[in-house]
Amino acid sequence: MTQREPGLSLGAELRAAAREAPDACFLRMQGIDLSFSQVDQMADRMAAALAAQGVARGDRVSLMLPNCPEFVIIWFALARLGAVTAPVNTAFRGQVLRSAIDLVESQWLFAHASLRNQWQEQLSALATVRRVVLVGPDTSVTDVSAAGNVAVQHYDGLMVSAGSTPALPDVAVAPADLCLLLYTSGTTGRSKAAMMAHRFVLSQADGVIEGLGLRPDDVLYCPYPLFHLDAAVMTVAPALRLRCVAAIGERFSVSRYWDEMRAFRATVFDFMGATLTMLWKQPPGPRDREHQARLGWGVPLPAWAPAFEARFGCRLVELYGSTEVGAILYTPLDEARRPGSCGRAGPLWEVQLHDADGFPVPVGAVGELVVRPRAPDALMRGYYGMPEATLEAFCQQWFHTGDLLRQDAQGFFYFIGRNKDIVRRRGENISAAEVEMGLETHPEVLETAVYGVPSDMTEEEVMACVVTRPGSALTAPGLAEHATQAMARFMVPRYIRFVGQLPKTPTDKVEKFRLIQQGITPDTWDRETSPTPF
Repeated sequence: MTQREPGLSLGAELRAAAREAPDACFLRMQGIDLSFSQVDQMADRMAAALAAQGVARGDRVSLMLPNCPEFVIIWFALARLGAVTAPVNTAFRGQVLRSAIDLVESQWLFAHASLRNQWQEQLSALATVRRVVLVGPDTSVTDVSAAGNVAVQHYDGLMVSAGSTPALPDVAVAPADLCLLLYTSGTTGRSKAAMMAHRFVLSQADGVIEGLGLRPDDVLYCPYPLFHLDAAVMTVAPALRLRCVAAIGERFSVSRYWDEMRAFRATVFDFMGATLTMLWKQPPGPRDREHQARLGWGVPLPAWAPAFEARFGCRLVELYGSTEVGAILYTPLDEARRPGSCGRAGPLWEVQLHDADGFPVPVGAVGELVVRPRAPDALMRGYYGMPEATLEAFCQQWFHTGDLLRQDAQGFFYFIGRNKDIVRRRGENISAAEVEMGLETHPEVLETAVYGVPSDMTEEEVMACVVTRPGSALTAPGLAEHATQAMARFMVPRYIRFVGQLPKTPTDKVEKFRLIQQGITPDTWDRETSPTPF
C-alpha cells in the first residue's frame, strides 16, 4: 500500500480521491455505482445546502436511515462542514429512540420514509430537533405530523437548493475534529454514543488495509448497517483510502448472500455473530465457488473454518474489535493459523490483560482486555454526554473493553467471552461463547444463545436457547447428549429451549437480556427433571 498523508480530514480525503481517481467506482449499492467524483460533488451540494440553513462546525446531526447512498453522501457532507454525523439504530423506537437523539442534542434529523412509524410519533417529544429531512421515495411533507416548531423538507429539494455550482463555506476541518458518533449496541443497557475523530476513522481504515492485506483492485462487501463500525469505518473508509469499491448490501440475508456477492463482484467480505454459521449450514451446491471472493474476515472463527475455506474457495481470518476501539488485533496473514486466536496487537495500541484488581495476569491466564493508544485518536474520545461512563471505561488510564481473553507466549490473543457473559456454575467460570460454539457443532443447529439463570444451589445454571434447521427433528436430550461429546460435562446446559429465532439488534448481536427476562418458560427442557441416559 502506498502511504498517504495521515493528517487529512474525511472531506479532504474524499477530495483527494476525486482528483486522483475521479471515474473509479467508490460506492456500489442498490443497483447503482457512484464514482469518487460523483460522491464528492454530491457531498459538496449537500454541504452547501446545509450550511445555507445554518449547519455549522461541531453541530450534531442525527440520521435514521437504512443502507442507502444518501447515508454516505450526508456523512461526507457533514464532515466537510466540520459537523458530526450521529446515525441511530434503525430498530430504535419509542423512548429508546427519543433518548438516543436527545443524548447528542441534534437539531437536524435525516429520516427515511420507510421508518416513518418509528420516528414520526416521537417528533413532538424530541428535545432539540428542529428540522427533519425526508429521505426515500415516499417523502410527502404533507403526510408528516410534526410539532409546530419542526420544519420538514425533502432530501431531493435540499440538494436542488444548492444549485449546480454550490457555494461552500471556508471551514478549516482538522483531523482531530469529531466526525462520527456511533452508538454502542445497547444489548446490556442504555446505548452510549462513542465519539470518533476524523483521524480515528482514517487510521482505522489504514489498519484494516494493512491487517487484512487489502488491495486497490478489491471490492469490499458489507451487508451490515452503515450505523455500525463494520460498514462505515471498516468498509467505506478503507475503500476511500485505497481508491477501491465499497459494496454495501441493504441487509444480511443468508438466502441472497452469495447472489449479492456475485452481483457486486465482491472480493472481500466480513461476517459477525452467527452469520458465518448460517452460510456454512446451507446445503452445498454447484455454485459454492462461483464468486470472486478471496478473503472473509470477522469474529468468531469456528473450528470448521478450514472446511468452509475448502468448500467456498476463500480464506477466512479472525480479528478483534469493538465500537470504542475499532479493530486492534489482527491475525498475521503470512503465518500459520492458530486455532481460536484473534491475532496480535497492531502498532497503534498497547494492550494488556488485567485481573479484577487491575493487575496484569500471567501468560496463559484469562483477563479483561484493556487498551491504551500509542497515537492520538487511536481510540474513541469517550461517550458523548456521559462523563461518568467515560471515566468508568477509562479507569486507571486504560480503556476497559469488558471482554475476557487469554494470551500465549508468542503474543497471540484468544477470545473467551464477555466479562458479563460468563456463567458461574458450582465454582466453575463457564464461557457462554464456548458453550455456544460447542452446541453449534451439531449439524441441525443454526445458532444458539447461552446465558446464566438463577440456581437453587446458589450461583447459576447454564441455559441455551437454540434455533434449528427448518423441519429438524432434533430433541433437547439429543442435543444434550451431543454436548457431552463437544464440551466438558460441567458446561453442558441444564436447560434447553428451542425457539424460532433469537432477538437481535440490526447488527446481528443477540439481545440476551430479553431471553434472561423471559426466564425458564414452560417449553424449556430441564436435564435434571427429565434426565437423559448418558
